[in-house]
Amino acid sequence: MTGRYDRIRDTLLAAFKPAHLEIIDESDRHAGHAHRMGAPEAGETHYRVILISEAFAGQPRVARSRKVHEVLDAEFKSGLHALSLALKTPQEAADASAGS
Repeated sequence: MTGRYDRIRDTLLAAFKPAHLEIIDESDRHAGHAHRMGAPEAGETHYRVILISEAFAGQPRVARSRKVHEVLDAEFKSGLHALSLALKTPQEAADASAGS
């Protein structure tokens, strides 16, 4: 059986063909509050995703976020509780790197 991390990775890779993808399981940082909020205690409930893809070109931030949530709908229905998203185009990522 494939774990949630692998399913999220595979889904995002297929949907966005990213130039860069990082998925960080932050479930341990939310222990306790997740259960009170309706998420299972077993973990794999809170993730941070950094996704750089040309698929985001011309899309506002809210549309990008909605699309990610849409493609991960099955995960939300099966216990994914929260995502922290950083969604950029390759050009936006390059601009941000140049400015730091």
